[in-house]
Amino acid sequence: MTFRDLETSTVQSAYARWAPIYDAVCGPIMVNGRRAAAMAARKHGGRVLEVGVGTGLSFDDYDASTEITGIDVSAPMLAKARAKMASGRYPHVKGVHLMDAHALDFADATFDCVVAQFVITLVENPEQVLSECHRVVKPGGRIILVNHLYSEVGVAAAIERWAAQRTRGLGLRPEFPFARLQAWAQANSDAILVERRKVAPFGIYTLVSFERSVSPEAMRHPAVMEIG
Repeated sequence: MTFRDLETSTVQSAYARWAPIYDAVCGPIMVNGRRAAAMAARKHGGRVLEVGVGTGLSFDDYDASTEITGIDVSAPMLAKARAKMASGRYPHVKGVHLMDAHALDFADATFDCVVAQFVITLVENPEQVLSECHRVVKPGGRIILVNHLYSEVGVAAAIERWAAQRTRGLGLRPEFPFARLQAWAQANSDAILVERRKVAPFGIYTLVSFERSVSPEAMRHPAVMEIG
């Protein structure tokens, strides 16, 4: 059994309700997945776009090796993130913006990494969001996702299908399969799956990373730096 994708309005409404308690409730639950995604982005370094930045829970997981820009569709969640920025503790966070990930207001090849933590299973059109992330990441850059992905078989899959019918109003979708991410990459010749691994200690979450490949033309004619 499959279920339709979540509507953006459903997610906005749900996360407006979540905003006051999000850090306390979701922070401890998501900490391992969140830190795994941020660590992967730090290893790559540079300018990072965090899609679904929410209340800025991940701000502590980055450092001066990165320059963070965040977007989210929830104004109440972003208000929490801006309050954290105002504390002065996060100089590496350059700005957060109210923006729909289906239509990113950034130029092509702007970022070295795009990170989406617990987001891609919730958006109205996951493939369109992935394509937007792919558009704004530089050739050689990474799209880093972390999520719970559908178990697909066995008892866990049955439980997730049961839960899917009861959690949509909360802005959750527990039955999203890896196959959709894989199919998107296969349909995009310069999107390469470079990592798929369970996040320790319990393997509840999966980290998936795609690289935007450098075109053969760019490799044949690399940019030359003028010294002057």
